[in-house]
Amino acid sequence: MEKKLHAESNASLLATLLDIPAQNLSCDKLSAILSAPLSIRGVGVKKAAKLYALKEVVRRIMEEEPRDSPIIVFPADVAKYFAPLLIHESKEYFMIAMLSSARQIIATSTISIGSLSATTVHPREVFMETLRYPCSAIILVHNHPSGDPTPSKNDISVTRQLVKSGKILDIPVIDHVILGQKRFCSMKMLGYIK
Repeated sequence: MEKKLHAESNASLLATLLDIPAQNLSCDKLSAILSAPLSIRGVGVKKAAKLYALKEVVRRIMEEEPRDSPIIVFPADVAKYFAPLLIHESKEYFMIAMLSSARQIIATSTISIGSLSATTVHPREVFMETLRYPCSAIILVHNHPSGDPTPSKNDISVTRQLVKSGKILDIPVIDHVILGQKRFCSMKMLGYIK
C-alpha cells in the first residue's frame, strides 16, 4: 500500500484524503492547493479544516524531526535549513536556531506565529527558550509571506532589541535572516548586527 501511495501524484493523494475526484484538483502543486482549499470544488469548511490541520502536522514533523545539524557559516546556510519549514506559510513565523560554540544547530524553536504581515516577539520568550539548551549563540529567523525579504522598520527594531538583550544575557544574536520567496535577507550583512 505504501509503495502504491508513493507513486501517486500530489492531486491523487489529496483527492484520496479528501474523498473527492482528483480532477477537482486542477493544480498538482501542493502549496497552491493547501493555500486555497475552499476554492476547490467539493471541499467545504470541514475538509478545508482537515487540510489546514494536515499542513500544520507536516510542519511540526519537519520542525521536530532530527535533521542533519549543519554548521552555520553563511546566511545562505540558515536560509537553506529553514526554507523548507517556512517558505509556503501564509503567516509570519518567528523562529530561533540555537547554536553550539562550533556554530552547529543544536535546536530550533518557533517563538511566535503572526499574521500575513507581522508577528509579535518579546525578548523574554526568545531567551526563555535558550535556557532549555546549552547554546552559545542564536540566530533569529522569520518569513515574509509577501515574498519580499526586505526588513521592515519593526524587523529592525525587534532585531536591535533582541541583540541588546542577548548581550546582557551573554547569548549573542549573530544574525537575523528573513526568508522571502526564493530570496533571503541577512540583517548582519545589512549592518544592523555588528
